[in-house]
Amino acid sequence: MSFTSEVKDELARVVPACPQCEKATLAALVRIEGTLFVSGPARYRVEIATDAPASARLVVRLLHGIYSLKTNLTMRRSVLHKTPNYLIEVPAQPHLADALRDMGVLSAEGGLEMGIKESLVAKPCCAAAYLRGAFLGSGFISNPKSDFHFEITVESEALAEGLVELMARKDITARIMARRSSYMVYLKSGNAITEFLAFTGAHQAALSMEEERVVKSVRNDVNRQINAELANQQKASNAAVEQIYAIRRVVEHYGMEDLPPALQEFIRLRVTYPEASLKELGERATPPLSKSAVYHRVRRLESMAAELDAGE
Repeated sequence: MSFTSEVKDELARVVPACPQCEKATLAALVRIEGTLFVSGPARYRVEIATDAPASARLVVRLLHGIYSLKTNLTMRRSVLHKTPNYLIEVPAQPHLADALRDMGVLSAEGGLEMGIKESLVAKPCCAAAYLRGAFLGSGFISNPKSDFHFEITVESEALAEGLVELMARKDITARIMARRSSYMVYLKSGNAITEFLAFTGAHQAALSMEEERVVKSVRNDVNRQINAELANQQKASNAAVEQIYAIRRVVEHYGMEDLPPALQEFIRLRVTYPEASLKELGERATPPLSKSAVYHRVRRLESMAAELDAGE
């Protein structure tokens, strides 16, 4: 089962906080997954298609429980993807038009409602329920082990803006991307995705997201530390190579015995411990030297080598 399916399965089982919440969830599902057919004045029928069995069961239960509407459920199987698809048909019947107006599918004048009916989402719990239904309808969330990605696809720009506004009430920042014939409401931040899941009631999924965020954060910190240490080691190795070159140049020209004792001691330490840092070389000196004292001797050797190179 994909992570999206796991989230939808959890959302479909959320216990509503108030009676209006179920209506908000159903309204979002019908708006996003439903197709409205008109066969005459005030004569409508609706088809709702979904590939999530949990969403199909929820739609049927709510249509029956809230509006006492008759439905026909058909399970179809995609030949291409070999996955089940569920078609819920709501045939023309008395009170269907009233139900569509109540869900904000039809306006009071009988036209299509483009945005979200405010009375459906007036309370925070109902706003969460509407977002829950929107995700159940066309939501997608990537496995948190990969890159964080979340989206809900809708056909109306006004509906997309409405979803963004509902998330903003909870300080969740979402963005809209226009596609050819639809609009994608998306979240990229792992923190924003976790907050959405928690707000809509997918607490187990939110916990999984948070755990993976912590793992990724720790892994990134470790990788940064390793990279920094490797870079420091490379820098130290390059410096040691340059110091050994300067030592060879100076010793070949002046001879070891004619150099000051301080330089002789550094040369012996560097040749004996070619991979040691300046701090480590200072600790091995007799008596021990500070890093700055060792660095001063390095600068003297490099300056002498540079003078010899310039004189050739």
